[in-house]
Amino acid sequence: MSITAPDPIRPTIRDVARIAGVSIKTVSRVINDQQYVSADKRERVREVMREIGFQPSQAARALAGHRSHQIALICDNPNPWYVYEIQLGVRERCTRDKIRMIAQPYDRASPTLLEDIVALLDQAHPDGLVLAPPACDDARVLGELARRGIPFVRLQPGVRIDEAPAVLIDNERAAFDMTTHLLDLGHRRIGFVVGDRSFAASAQRLAGYIRALGEEAVAVDLDLIRQGQFDVASGEAAADVLLSLPQPPTAIFASSDDMAAGVLAAAHRRGVRVPDALSVAGFDDGPTATIVWPALTTVRQPVRALADAATDLLLAPPADGTPSQRRLAHEVVPRASSAAPPVAQAVE
Repeated sequence: MSITAPDPIRPTIRDVARIAGVSIKTVSRVINDQQYVSADKRERVREVMREIGFQPSQAARALAGHRSHQIALICDNPNPWYVYEIQLGVRERCTRDKIRMIAQPYDRASPTLLEDIVALLDQAHPDGLVLAPPACDDARVLGELARRGIPFVRLQPGVRIDEAPAVLIDNERAAFDMTTHLLDLGHRRIGFVVGDRSFAASAQRLAGYIRALGEEAVAVDLDLIRQGQFDVASGEAAADVLLSLPQPPTAIFASSDDMAAGVLAAAHRRGVRVPDALSVAGFDDGPTATIVWPALTTVRQPVRALADAATDLLLAPPADGTPSQRRLAHEVVPRASSAAPPVAQAVE
């Protein structure tokens, strides 16, 4: 590889970045032997430095250590409580290190999605990002961050979770545990409301529901599985279909509390008594779970703690630079919305 040194005669860090086809921050990381640079990029940068005779000066090293002292949170969720809890968890951890949090709304349906995130990176120059669902599984976003060498941590990823630092709960296991709870009460016809398809957690929770039925030798009835969107309206619509079946379910497990609130609304409107004639369960354990009547049996996921842990992993990554995972525990919280089914219906 033969490269002619650019003008001026004394090359700069910007010359190295331009010739190597990488960002200045990537060159900075190579200079300081920092992590988050792939082996091929690291070698390409070093080769360019040798070819053009670049010697890192004190000024270049200062630039290499430059930080904006702010990180960006990319988040999109139809549940305002969920978004607030994530923001609070990130902000609280940032405060401990005197770091500023930038919260960037993420509209997965926007045609300018990637351009909006690129503009944030170019204008705010965050030191790193926390990616909440579904951005944490967006190949375009992950690819751009990897190309730029910007550190990031994925919050609740659903695919390729070993490829980058991540913090998560076991969504599949959590749904398995809740379905098992309903089975243990005696329910055999259990309806399930799936969340928004663009969230990996939706498929994971559906898998947990199906596995729990299988372990109890209960056949999966596709009529009992309805699509939702993680909001109250879709939960109510799904419940209307389920409760209209010739043999309706004795329990409905909605994979978010908001959808479960919709199930309760449909049951109340139809005069179906909860939990005497129908048990209802949700997922999240946010404020909705205790505002509705009866109070909602649900899966508690520690949203704020997840966000805190993701931020901590971003600000204090493992010393060897390898991707790291942290898994937090979930909990099944039984409340008044679930009980044993009517005796006549509690049959296999």
